[in-house]
Amino acid sequence: MSAGGWVAVALLGGAGAVLRALVSARGGTLTVNLTGSLALGLLTGAGIGGQALVLAGGGFLGAYTTFSAWMLEADGSPPGRALLLPLLAGFAALALGRLIGAGVV
Repeated sequence: MSAGGWVAVALLGGAGAVLRALVSARGGTLTVNLTGSLALGLLTGAGIGGQALVLAGGGFLGAYTTFSAWMLEADGSPPGRALLLPLLAGFAALALGRLIGAGVV
């Protein structure tokens, strides 16, 4: 990747992190992770690939989603509620995003 590509990833990552803080403050970590999964599904369903997917998926959405915050919130919670249900919901959001992105839904 070019130097400009790395700069773009850094800038998009910063924007994703700011959006994560804003959305998380209003809707929580689960909202962030589900909307991030849906967005990544939309990108892949629409056939976005190559450098555009690296920039949007890796740069922006990679900083937007919050796996580590999810793990911190899950610490000490019942496994079904804290881990399994959000994981299944994330897969469902990703699948829905792919269908929407591909124009099926």
